[in-house]
Amino acid sequence: MSNKNEWALILGASSGFGGATAIELAKTGFHIFGVHLDRKATMPMVEEVIQKIHATGQKAVFFNINAADEEKRRESLDKMQAEMGAEGTIRALMHSLAFGSLKLYVAAEAADEVDKAKMEMTLDVMANSLVYWTQDLMRRKMMRRGARIFAMTSSGSTRVWPNYGPVSAAKAALESHIRQLALEMAPHGITANSIRAGVTDTPALRKIPGNDKMVAVATERNPSGRLTTPEDIAKFIALMTDERAQWVTGNVLGVDGGEDIVG
Repeated sequence: MSNKNEWALILGASSGFGGATAIELAKTGFHIFGVHLDRKATMPMVEEVIQKIHATGQKAVFFNINAADEEKRRESLDKMQAEMGAEGTIRALMHSLAFGSLKLYVAAEAADEVDKAKMEMTLDVMANSLVYWTQDLMRRKMMRRGARIFAMTSSGSTRVWPNYGPVSAAKAALESHIRQLALEMAPHGITANSIRAGVTDTPALRKIPGNDKMVAVATERNPSGRLTTPEDIAKFIALMTDERAQWVTGNVLGVDGGEDIVG
């Protein structure tokens, strides 16, 4: 159980893996800082997550911003520092940002291809932003010994799927960033791991063309006979915040019910 002034910072907290993990970590005893980017139509999902956090008795402080915006990041961190005070600490940082291009690399029409701006945006949001958030948290001494860094990856980091190229590249970069962070954070007593979920029915998955086929194949392939759920991932992350997991770092940890081992 967390102490009274330990916080989890969830990047991508409004739904899917981030929303479920925010709720689960609140049950474990963490207050929650949530970063998300939502318009009016999807704000009810955000409010539901916040209500469920409050129902655990923990605080929920959410920021509706572009997590890749440098100025917004620093403004939000100023507010987070003020909220938790000098004795507070970020014990868990989760990167679960799912905003990127699903364009082809090569198409009959140029309009259907990913361009430089969309490729760089995808890498910036879905991979590089983790590094910048970590840098700022460390400079501000908001993370201390025993903290955990988690980044949501997928089997798409090593496998191909039509329209998934830019996101696949971002996932591969994200895993590389985690390995480097694991190396550099080790002297500070902070771990960093990638979480490779099985195919999960989330709002992000539904944006991928052909997602219905992905769901069908994964359901048939998984020896557990079902898809992974956001709650499966959330429970594992809560488990990994335990002090007994301190020696686990620099890995891609599969949480998929055995999906990836089946040929």
